[in-house]
Amino acid sequence: MRNPQHWIIAGGLLLIGAPVAHAADGGQFSLSAGADYSSGKYGTTTTTDIWSVPVTAAYQSDRWTFKLVVPYINISGADNVIPGVGRVKNGNPKGRGHGHGSVPPVPGSSTSGSASGLGDVTASLGYELFSSADHTFGLDLTGKVKFGTADENKGLGTGKNDYGLSLDTYKAMGDWTAFGGVGWMKYTSSSYIQLKNGFNANVGMGYKLGSSDDIGAYYYYRERIADGGAPQSEVTGYWNHKFNDSLRVQAYVMGGFADGSPDYGVGASLKYSF
Repeated sequence: MRNPQHWIIAGGLLLIGAPVAHAADGGQFSLSAGADYSSGKYGTTTTTDIWSVPVTAAYQSDRWTFKLVVPYINISGADNVIPGVGRVKNGNPKGRGHGHGSVPPVPGSSTSGSASGLGDVTASLGYELFSSADHTFGLDLTGKVKFGTADENKGLGTGKNDYGLSLDTYKAMGDWTAFGGVGWMKYTSSSYIQLKNGFNANVGMGYKLGSSDDIGAYYYYRERIADGGAPQSEVTGYWNHKFNDSLRVQAYVMGGFADGSPDYGVGASLKYSF
């Protein structure tokens, strides 16, 4: 499962189709809740299944957008697979599947186990650097802090804060909208998991089916951030439906092409603006 960058990937829900909805969400509070499921081996011999139930609060006014994502996570699988990170060398003797032993596991080895609890809470603040008069082109800068609230002894996270910055753009062309972005994350190593900073990028296209529906797809890549890990490489297809000005639903499916990504994932969320 990718970071809610998925910027977002994950982490909370993927903010799929955000460029299309950017102008319509101005000056509003919103709350959304959803469910995400992903499954993959991440280059190990064990299949790891991850469920996430994120709740997102957001406020958008003029050029500013603030979001707070609070996820609940359930994971079952290899102890060296960390949600939002992927496969790592996990030396935590209390890690998922190890019980509460006093002897550290062999680096690079994996043991199966299950755990659940609060995931990493993520806060982001975005600023619209530029928007054309007709709102068909825009450029946004977003800063993000991923707080290490997930229990590292359960293998739900690293227990450390991470910091990111991303630059995103979109261009509407009739019913079509092209979008993409680049980002960088400063990952903090723990006593048991060593990480390095990494870049990520995405590019996609959306299509407006009508006044209430739009669909699209995008490709996401993140370079390898851990020894023993792998890059993330995945494609996601999405559908958004607006019931009215206040209520909308979003669903997606994704497929991974590298050991840093799950083999597949699905998810949906419901958003209410007021």
